[in-house]
Amino acid sequence: MKFGKKLATLAVAGLALMGTAACSKGNSSTSTNTKIPKVTKKTTVVFWHGMQGAQENTLKSLTKEFEKKNPNITVKLEEQGAYNDLQSKINSTLQSPKDLPTITQAYPDWLESAAKNKMLVNLTPYVNNKDVGWGSQAASGIKSDLLDGAKINGTQYGIPFNKSIEILIYNPAMLKQYGIKKVPTTMAELKQTAQTIYQKSNHKVVGAGFDALDNYYVLGMKNAGQNFSSKIDFAGNDSKKVINYFADGEKAGYFRMPGSDKYLYIPFTNKKLAMMVTSSSTETWVKQAAKKGFTYDVAARPSKYTMQQGTDIYMFNHATAMQKSAAFMYMKFLASESSQAKWAKETGYIPVNENVAKTKSYKANKALKLPAKLENVLQTNTMYSVPVIKDSGATYSQLPAIMQSILSAAQKKQNVDNAINTGKTKFDAAWKQ
Repeated sequence: MKFGKKLATLAVAGLALMGTAACSKGNSSTSTNTKIPKVTKKTTVVFWHGMQGAQENTLKSLTKEFEKKNPNITVKLEEQGAYNDLQSKINSTLQSPKDLPTITQAYPDWLESAAKNKMLVNLTPYVNNKDVGWGSQAASGIKSDLLDGAKINGTQYGIPFNKSIEILIYNPAMLKQYGIKKVPTTMAELKQTAQTIYQKSNHKVVGAGFDALDNYYVLGMKNAGQNFSSKIDFAGNDSKKVINYFADGEKAGYFRMPGSDKYLYIPFTNKKLAMMVTSSSTETWVKQAAKKGFTYDVAARPSKYTMQQGTDIYMFNHATAMQKSAAFMYMKFLASESSQAKWAKETGYIPVNENVAKTKSYKANKALKLPAKLENVLQTNTMYSVPVIKDSGATYSQLPAIMQSILSAAQKKQNVDNAINTGKTKFDAAWKQ
């Protein structure tokens, strides 16, 4: 997402901002000429995160490994609960910058005000620094689509960390049972395959579903050539085409959205659903819920674009110059090939370091299906993220309810035009908050 970027004050126009000097006031972003010191004394980095369970255990293990390699640096992990809890904690603490951590997990839209008020550190100088960074963006090994998703108004404020993408998870035995010889690679093929399965199963098996209604709409519009913005006419022809593709399937029965079950992996593992477009992280839930003998496989989302989601790590400007260097060294470590290989294997997230997806060890991971397919998926799909622009986060969060209302009308065999017009009113209002 994009936010307005404030310029340096006129009094210092034309001069490079020095990070250490800026820190004294805690309200200026780091410039490309920032002096970046080596970590030569004991330094503590505070990291707010929302990882729990196995994810938190893996994060703790990686952190211990980092501290062992860097004895001058202590990373204090502070788990803040679920993502909404973490977001609330950040929002409330922005009013008192000195109480912010050194770094935090976050989605870029959470930090709109922080970016506007120059409370974040521009990480480009650190990326390009050979002592604490990689020396260049190319040397980082991080997929450029993911790095772009961690920018705010074109500035690299974040480094990607825990990421997922939308993929197609399907039941190969069921496709074979109903005479499907090819896994869908386009939305047209997905519709045709879903219709065939629904008809041949005597309406006992729904052909396909979409887990995230917000992602469905945003990607539908992006694949139609429109970025997510207030310029979208929700009741326009392109938008109606995207909506009706899903609504027609709900009305006829071959498509479905999450209902009282909340997540599609439940009907999928109960063999009531043959295919689902869902987050790559859903695969771990499929494995847990599947009964003995159940088979599934994964493929690229049947569209040009797929949604990249998950948080990045951002650095706050109130930290000392030494803390910033130490923090970036830790961020670099978490994004490294070895760390991302471990992270991906133990958590189910995709590795942000694109070299990992190419390694034999990652592809040989038998615990999940995606590792063997990920390199092909990343070559098939182009990643997209919700742009960081004013009110995009608020509007995006309204889409599930808007889409659910429309699709519910379709389920009842109603004309959805009225629901679309109502949705347009809510959609347009959300962009004007």
